[in-house]
Amino acid sequence: MILVTGGAGFIGANFVLDWLAQSDEPVLTLDKLTYAGNLENLQSLQGDPRHTLIQGDIGDRALVERLLATHQPRAVVNFAAESHVDRSIHGPGQFIQTNIVGTFELLEAVRHYWQALVAPEKEAFRLLHVSTDEVYGSLGKNDPAFTERNHIEPNSPYSASKAASDHLVRAWHHTYGLPVLTTNCSNNYGPYHFPEKLIPLLIVNSLAGKPLPVYGDGQQIRDWLYVQDHCSAIRRVLEAGRVGETYNVGGWNEKANLEIVHTVCALLDELRPRADGKPYQEQITYVTDRPGHDRRYAIDARKLERELGWKPTETFESGIRKTVQWYLSNPDWVAHVQSGAYREWVQKQYADTPK
Repeated sequence: MILVTGGAGFIGANFVLDWLAQSDEPVLTLDKLTYAGNLENLQSLQGDPRHTLIQGDIGDRALVERLLATHQPRAVVNFAAESHVDRSIHGPGQFIQTNIVGTFELLEAVRHYWQALVAPEKEAFRLLHVSTDEVYGSLGKNDPAFTERNHIEPNSPYSASKAASDHLVRAWHHTYGLPVLTTNCSNNYGPYHFPEKLIPLLIVNSLAGKPLPVYGDGQQIRDWLYVQDHCSAIRRVLEAGRVGETYNVGGWNEKANLEIVHTVCALLDELRPRADGKPYQEQITYVTDRPGHDRRYAIDARKLERELGWKPTETFESGIRKTVQWYLSNPDWVAHVQSGAYREWVQKQYADTPK
C-alpha cells in the first residue's frame, strides 16, 4: 500500500482517485481536514476497502509513526501543505508550521520507519515530496523557463516555506540516505479545486453575478497544468524516478491571467449564458495587485520527458473546457465548500481593493 498525506485536498484527492481508478493497491490517506481538505472530494470512495482515511497532522510524529508501523506502506507521497499565496501574506505562521515544521516531523517519522525495514523492502521504499515552481522565484518576460538547476529564490511566505521543505527533503537524502524524490509543478487546475484560486473563483463568481477580480494589469504569466496530467507525472516519478532527483512538472501552457479570465468567460457564455444575454466579461474588476506578486513562472519539463517518457496529454483548451464543465455539473460540491469561513476570506481579500 501507499500513504498519501494531504490526500483530501485538491491535488491529493485527484491523485488518490486516479490511483484507485488504475490500481487495486490500497491507499492510506492522512489529512488534517482544514478548510482545503474536503471529505466530499473522496466521497466516491466511501465503503471502498482499498481506501482508508485518517484525520491527522503530518506534524504529529507519534501519529505518523503509528500509521507507518501499522500499515507498512511501500511509499509515502507528501501533498500536505498550506498552499495559498494570499493566505500566506495575511498569516505566514501557519505556513511555517505546516510546510517546514510539519515536513521535518514527517521526514523524521519516515526515516525511522525506513531504517528499520529489511531488504528488499528498504531498497524499494520511496518518499515523494510534491512541491511547486514558485520556489524558483519570478522570471522576466524573455527569460528561459525554470529548469531543475535554477537557483531557489522564493518571494512569498508560501514559496519560502515550500523552498525550505524542499531543502529539508534534499538534506535528509544526502545526510541519512533516505530515498526521496521531489517534484516541482506549475499551476494546477481541474476538478475539486478550492474556489479561492483563480480559475474556480472565476467560475463561481461568474455564476453568482459577482465581480471577477483581476490583480493589477492581469499580465502575470503562469504555466498551467491539468491536475490529472500532474497525477500521471507523479505516478511515473514514483515508479521510475532516480532517487534524490528533482523533476519539474509543467503543462507547456504559458498564459497571462487576463487571458485565463477571458477564456473562462467565453466558455461560460457558451455553456451557461447569463439570463440577460450579456457577456460575463462585463463582471471583470481590476483590483490592487498583491504584495510581491511574481510576474512570470514557466516550467521546463524536458528532464521528465527525457528520462521517464512523460509529457502532458491535455492542451489548455481541452483541460479548461473539462474544468468548467465539471464545476457546472457539480453545484452541490461548490455550494458545500463555500462555507462562512470561505465567504469571510473572499470578503477580506477582495472587497476593499478597487483600483
